[in-house]
Amino acid sequence: MSASSTVHLPNGLSLSVTAVFGGVSFKLNEMAINPSVLPPGWTIVIRTEQVHLNSQHEHISSSQSGTSSAIPSRETSSSPSGELAVEESNTREGLRHGRFVKPTLNNDCLFISSISLPSSSQFKAATSPTRQIAMLLYATLWWYFHQPAPDPHISTEESKVTPDSGKPKGEWRVYIKRQGIFKGKHLLQKLERMGLIRTTDSFVGCGTADVHDATGWTNMFTSRRAFWQTDPRIFLFKLSPRHITPPNFEFPGSPSRDSIPVTTDVSSTGIVSPPENMHFGSPNRHGDPFTSGSNLPTFFPPPPPEFIFTNGIRHPLRQKPPRQGEVFYTRYIPSLGQILSFRVPFLPSKLSSTLGNLQIYHKKSRSAPSISPTTYSEAMDPEDSPSDLELLSRWMNNPRVNKAWGVAGPQSVQENFLQAQFNSRHSFPAFGCWDGRPFGYFEIYWVKEDTLGRLVPGSVGNYDRGIHCLVGEEEFRGPHRAPVWLSALVHFCWLADSRTETVMMEPRVDNTK
Repeated sequence: MSASSTVHLPNGLSLSVTAVFGGVSFKLNEMAINPSVLPPGWTIVIRTEQVHLNSQHEHISSSQSGTSSAIPSRETSSSPSGELAVEESNTREGLRHGRFVKPTLNNDCLFISSISLPSSSQFKAATSPTRQIAMLLYATLWWYFHQPAPDPHISTEESKVTPDSGKPKGEWRVYIKRQGIFKGKHLLQKLERMGLIRTTDSFVGCGTADVHDATGWTNMFTSRRAFWQTDPRIFLFKLSPRHITPPNFEFPGSPSRDSIPVTTDVSSTGIVSPPENMHFGSPNRHGDPFTSGSNLPTFFPPPPPEFIFTNGIRHPLRQKPPRQGEVFYTRYIPSLGQILSFRVPFLPSKLSSTLGNLQIYHKKSRSAPSISPTTYSEAMDPEDSPSDLELLSRWMNNPRVNKAWGVAGPQSVQENFLQAQFNSRHSFPAFGCWDGRPFGYFEIYWVKEDTLGRLVPGSVGNYDRGIHCLVGEEEFRGPHRAPVWLSALVHFCWLADSRTETVMMEPRVDNTK
């Protein structure tokens, strides 16, 4: 594990992560920039458990007697040197805690040991302390599951002589200990009901409700598979400022307030509204997906199904897609050092000043050392930047693109094409952006009522989705980027509706790629 690193959360905030004695410290980078943020920091204790040989032998014996061995409860692991720095005390029979060096498949455990809360004179207390702790645990798990993945193959008595490629694969899990902040009487129970942590001990238990450490709550865990299928809007929200006295917005290293006079309006709720020519958030008036005036999660589960008919096809009634200009997915990509986002195109021929500077949002989302004093005047003037329609027209008139899409011609052709997509009841258009710069056009659709649904052999799921792709900017093509944006689109489909089981694509028969 590196001494320090930076983690970029999907809501645009970043954390400085530093290894400390016995654990890891998290510090929010935007504390001096945004007054409505996560707590300033917190510390976790993370350790790797080493299984005694007797316990490992007992586990293998139980697997031979009929218990599934695909996911062992623990496995023997070691550091690169082959040894673990074992602590003197054994907290559980058959287990010893060692220093965390790198992630293991299912031997790591952690808990939040302390939280640094902001001053009560500037921030009101969290409306729900449990929600706040869940938010911190989610951010911690976001860091953990961005670490190098361990080898998924596991060894059992039956597969000990099998080559690694043929061995069964286990689930990558991290266990949540009932220590530190998690000692709360019903805290783990609430986190489990939220869906953030799980357990295989799905029984009531004989312990009464007033027992502090009842049986059944000692093996709580989160798996990588479940974590990435959880919508981050369920857990990520921001603290509300109690009051804000400074009349101006100011970034670290920016010019003095005297040189840039800015006026703001304070509403009756105490929330500061920036002037119309200042744009610090998402590039539209709808806000980013994590904006919440109530300081509560912005995620809502999909409604129960109601069925209608379209062209003789029975399918569920679909929810409305995001609005024009709305950013519906954003994520920092560590391997490329850029923020990938997807938004709905904006149809007017010229972008308004509100929609013209997506790059400001992304620059503000960088880590503290890389934050620059970005102002509206420093960014490209929206009147000088091409509109979404102009970009789409240029892309569609590229011979490479026209060969597959066939929408070349004057700008009116692409405008009619885009209007048809806006009016589609089973599909919506999207622009992909790297650090706010559009690089491609995409369509996300429901397969059931699409033409593809009639051609696919076999049954099509009610919530199966499909993707059409177009990368228009040559500099953003290549095998190092395509898997990233493609997996992100699929990830969005999983998050948009957990009932989606399949995502389809339609490569042309003459496609040479």
